[in-house]
Amino acid sequence: MARPLRIIIEGQTNDGKTFRPSDWSERLSDLLAEFGRDQRIQYSPLLRPVIRNGVRSIAMDDRIQAHHPAIYQQIMQFAEANKLKIVYEGEGPVMHANAA
Repeated sequence: MARPLRIIIEGQTNDGKTFRPSDWSERLSDLLAEFGRDQRIQYSPLLRPVIRNGVRSIAMDDRIQAHHPAIYQQIMQFAEANKLKIVYEGEGPVMHANAA
């Protein structure tokens, strides 16, 4: 099995409900964000909010696990506690965690 390159946590629960609050993906992405010279927030390439299939989500580069293990654990525990869909994208076929 290929190692995932990107982990997507979708703002939709396993039973299809939209996760609230609506800014949850920005709040989590703020964990690694910085303000740029223009005083605007710049998200890290390791953790950023995205819209996936019309659903607010976050995209994590799998390198976050090595560089920021505590943040990685916090986000994964958040996703599991809230029963959010987790999708692993990488070199192999797309794998879905929590697919039940």
